[in-house]
Amino acid sequence: MNRLFFRFFVLVMLAITAATFAIYFAISRLYGDPLEDIARRQAAAEVFLLEHYIDQAPADEWLVRLNKVREVSTVRYELLPLDDASAALSSAEAALLQRGGMVFRVADKAFLRRVDLAGARYIGSEADVLRAEGLPINIAQALQQEALRYAIVALALLVPIALWSRAHWRGMQALARVADDFGAGQLSARARMPASASIYPLAERMDLMADRIEQLMEAQRALLHSVSHEVRTPIARLEFGLELLRAAADDPALEPRIAAMELDLRELNALIGELLGMARLDSGQAMQRQPFELAPALRSCVAAQPDSARIALRISDDSLGQLDGDSRLLLRAVANLLANAAKYGAGQVRLSAAREGGAIVIAVEDDGPGIPVAERERVFEPFYRLDRSRGRASGGFGLGLAIARKAVALHGGAVRVEDSELGGARFLICLPA
Repeated sequence: MNRLFFRFFVLVMLAITAATFAIYFAISRLYGDPLEDIARRQAAAEVFLLEHYIDQAPADEWLVRLNKVREVSTVRYELLPLDDASAALSSAEAALLQRGGMVFRVADKAFLRRVDLAGARYIGSEADVLRAEGLPINIAQALQQEALRYAIVALALLVPIALWSRAHWRGMQALARVADDFGAGQLSARARMPASASIYPLAERMDLMADRIEQLMEAQRALLHSVSHEVRTPIARLEFGLELLRAAADDPALEPRIAAMELDLRELNALIGELLGMARLDSGQAMQRQPFELAPALRSCVAAQPDSARIALRISDDSLGQLDGDSRLLLRAVANLLANAAKYGAGQVRLSAAREGGAIVIAVEDDGPGIPVAERERVFEPFYRLDRSRGRASGGFGLGLAIARKAVALHGGAVRVEDSELGGARFLICLPA
């Protein structure tokens, strides 16, 4: 947020600077060089003396008055041949001098003007140029005045912009806090800005969006409650009915059909449990944070696996330490990865954990066929399976990896897949230490 307004401030300053140069060049093209105009104003006394005292002398007295001015003035006046003076000027300045105009040389603090055009001052005066040097021209002071003028204009523009930006920045900060709180699970967080705020339209739409999301989450919670009571109840009745049917059936041929129906019910019950678990993770209800020792928790997770004897464990109690989080959720994610590795591995499964820099990395590897690079992100999608021909015997609904990723994400971590040195897939859980 600070970066945004810093860039805005820099942009405004650059715009003011560009406008200053644009004004200078526009005035130069339309009305002449502003520095020359400043020099004319500063040398106005000398110009006035030349035009209203020396030039007003009667015929043949022009040089007498010029000499009198030379005696009392600090400005040096000298007469130059017209051709020599023109050779030192640009073509535009030389043309102006030829017409009888006054040419200012700001850098030299001097001006040049022909004595006259018709030779009325003295014999040969039409071929002479009067050069006045050492004029009281102070361009540095003039530039400081111009800079002060532009600085006052810039300040007059920046003050209201700064006041508006401050109010805008505070509103954006408030919106950012609301977004952070809402993303952390506080669904009741709202901006509630006054209509006079500069970002009120955005805040109003964010509040409407938050209201809609909260309503959807409430509807999801209501659906979870309904599913847990309304769907599981008929499943339980069907299971009870099948038990009664098994006890009452005299025909041995019905036994395989009853067993198949019981397997279908168990699969349906497991699927509902997985869906409910996914929904609880999405709604943020499942998190119960508290510090726990990671190494013993991982050992207990491995011991709870049906084929724990196949799992090689490589962890150290001293290096892992404690982790602040929901141990049940995190171990559920690890268990899902272990079950996936046991299902597709050829015989070897390995679980390792270590601290690497500022993170804890838990790795689950197998020696199975691995996962193609193009499929490594899609395997975390719900109901996505690499093996499209999965039969009932293989088990699974394509939700285990999706649940694992969501559980790790709730802890601020991430899950990714890469190749394992065992030959199969290597799932990495990276958690902030």
